[in-house]
Amino acid sequence: MSLRNALPKIITGTVPGMKSKLLIERRDKAAPSAVSCVYPVAIARGEGAMIEDLDGNYFLDWIGGVGVLNVGYSQPEIVSAVKDQAEKYFHGMFNIVTHEGYVDLAEKLNQIAPVKGEQKRTFLTNSGAEADENAVKIARGYTKRPNIIVFSGAFHGRTELTMTMTSKKAYAKGMGPLAHGVFRARFPYVYRNPEGMPEEKEIDYYVDSIYKVFEECGAPETIAAIVVEPVQGEGGFIPAPIEWVKAVRRLCDETGILLIADEVQTGFCRTGKMFASDYWKDAGCAPDILTMAKSIAAGMPLSAVTAREEIMEAVPVGTIGGTYCGNAVSCAAALKAIEFMEQHHLDQRAVEIGNKVMSRYKKMKEKYEAVGDVRGLGSMIGIEFVKDKDSKEPDPDLVKSLIQECVQNGLLVESAGIYGNVIRFLAPLVITDEQLEAGLDILEKAVAKFSKEKRW
Repeated sequence: MSLRNALPKIITGTVPGMKSKLLIERRDKAAPSAVSCVYPVAIARGEGAMIEDLDGNYFLDWIGGVGVLNVGYSQPEIVSAVKDQAEKYFHGMFNIVTHEGYVDLAEKLNQIAPVKGEQKRTFLTNSGAEADENAVKIARGYTKRPNIIVFSGAFHGRTELTMTMTSKKAYAKGMGPLAHGVFRARFPYVYRNPEGMPEEKEIDYYVDSIYKVFEECGAPETIAAIVVEPVQGEGGFIPAPIEWVKAVRRLCDETGILLIADEVQTGFCRTGKMFASDYWKDAGCAPDILTMAKSIAAGMPLSAVTAREEIMEAVPVGTIGGTYCGNAVSCAAALKAIEFMEQHHLDQRAVEIGNKVMSRYKKMKEKYEAVGDVRGLGSMIGIEFVKDKDSKEPDPDLVKSLIQECVQNGLLVESAGIYGNVIRFLAPLVITDEQLEAGLDILEKAVAKFSKEKRW
């Protein structure tokens, strides 16, 4: 059986095995400890949703490079496209020479990105943080306004601006002073609504927090953009309620503020559509600007910003760009990855996978006291762990134990959430049904080991 169709298998008894241990020891001496890793795994190769470590252990990957590998590891068609481009040229700086891959990819993204407007333009960058930072610059260039609004629980990157935009300030420890003109409102984290809040008041409560920003931080005419993750990633896999998005869209239209959808993690079939903003578009509240990265190029470094033509064309010459932006090899990977997604209907597969995972997670929620909430969109699903259902007190220590128990049994899972008490599901969308069930079994056995069953 090929690795692509294999199941988790640990042959060393415990991990890491000796070869992996030696490489990890070398890593600890050669690389900074600030780039931390809690997984005792040294990868040798990957196929589909599986990786093999240096010692021959097989792991099912539910992290997928933190949302990078929606098409899985080492798809032959994408490998071939990368090889073909590499034989022609690696790099052609787009400010110096025009290369077809950049143009082809920009045209494709203009076609599929669900932003407002008929005529669109796309700018290519290298990372999610670069895309988000440039989206803000583009919004400022168009509106001639200095400030932006972001949300509690948000993650947008680790540059100075995006570090400021990111809610969790553990990522900015010792990095101040941070950028000016970034204001924060409340994201609708419904599971943790204020106690006693009626359901019919939820949307108004969270929209009102934006108006408080206007009152306390910056008037609407000073705000260039509101930046929203359709599903918060690092914040705990929290979907933005569509009624709230509609309300934010109306607010933006009334005030001349641009709505930016940060789809760095949600894009490219993860949520059941090519972009999560497709749901917004279907509801009549498409964003003005869309940022994307991660799975755009199957693991090659690439990101993009798409907006309607009038917004992009307002940007002053020289304010956006970069040496490696739109790298030719990365563009080749992206074009073939998007083609693969469309041909194999990975958006539909994401819905199928998500339904199976949600069904199992909901049963776990009923059974185990530690499972407080399950939520998500498509195959972007979070399961939140608490010390008990009544208090909802976060239990990050339990999640740490679950992660290590899973890895010892051949399953890679990762934490998320402002309290570190959520396990995220980001398995490659090429995962087989048999692999999916094996992973769910490993996770549930770990939960059963560390959590008591629900009190009745």
